[in-house]
Amino acid sequence: MGQYDRYVLRQLVMLFGFFSLVLVSVYWVNQAARLFDSLIADGQNVGIFLEFSALTLPWIVQLILPVSAFVATLYIFNRMIGESELVVLQTAGLSARRLLRPVLVFGLLMALLVGILGNILAPVARAQFVERQDEVRDDLTGRFLRAGEFIHPTRGLTVYIREISELGEFRDIFLQDTSNRGVEVTYSATNAILVRSETGPRLVMFDGLAQTLDLETGRLATVSFSDFTYDVGALIDGDDGRQIDVRELPTPLLLRADEAVAETYNIPLAHMVFEGHDRIAQSLFVIFVPLIGAASLMLGSFSRFGVWRQIFIAVLLVLPLQIVRNAGETAVRSDAEAWPLAYSQPAAAAVIAAVMVALAMRRRQGWRAIPA
Repeated sequence: MGQYDRYVLRQLVMLFGFFSLVLVSVYWVNQAARLFDSLIADGQNVGIFLEFSALTLPWIVQLILPVSAFVATLYIFNRMIGESELVVLQTAGLSARRLLRPVLVFGLLMALLVGILGNILAPVARAQFVERQDEVRDDLTGRFLRAGEFIHPTRGLTVYIREISELGEFRDIFLQDTSNRGVEVTYSATNAILVRSETGPRLVMFDGLAQTLDLETGRLATVSFSDFTYDVGALIDGDDGRQIDVRELPTPLLLRADEAVAETYNIPLAHMVFEGHDRIAQSLFVIFVPLIGAASLMLGSFSRFGVWRQIFIAVLLVLPLQIVRNAGETAVRSDAEAWPLAYSQPAAAAVIAAVMVALAMRRRQGWRAIPA
């Protein structure tokens, strides 16, 4: 690589890092706010929130990278045009293809990064996220550990605890179970503890009273007890085997999937096929996004007012590519045999990039100065 290549590539990487940090932060804050509300509402601690937030980062970064690469390329070439650096380079005899070479290298680096994220880090993080999410959802301990307020750990269950001791003992507990239609059971006890068992969490209450109200007849039955074990886990939906998310499966498995594999994971074959090819397609797509931006800016003439028209053209060329991807996704998810359409977005981007580069190469006179 020559001095020009290293100069442009260094600028692109620096600006790419800056824009990625800004965009990822904005997107992450938006996602983290909703995640924080849901976890804290369930009584989870900040450590769980930070763990979940970290597990979502690979997917967020993968989503943001093409946008950051595109914006960084527009910024760098807009600055080089405004400071007449491209005019000097073209006057020195560098062709448009030579000027765009570091952009192609930058795109290849982005493709490698997106490939690592999409095919390795994101699936692993997604699998860990879903697994931990199920564990947190099934763990009712955190939901019970709130004193002085009425809480609803799960549907059909209302709990009030006056005080929680340092050892985790509940004092003066009220529990109402309305999970069974037509029957309302209310428990009150002096003390209680929450224990784990092989079948799920259980609440052991001491010195209490159980009141069963038949809502149809209006009859009330009361029973006093010295100790009573309430199966909290029975109110949680039974886990007949966690449903695997297609996004957590490894790419080689998705690419080799057949009907037998799809039935094993209980996922439609077309969805598995699209997910596998889409991960590769996204890596290819990011190669051409910076080229489209840089080549579009090189089509304009020098102006003291900048090249906003060329920037607008570049944005218009990139935005419809998402529509192309959506159309390809719909087709492949409907018919697994149509898997080549999963590459429609990078194919369209490659065509647009080739046309823009060819048009830039035809401009032999360089930038034309506009008189004041």
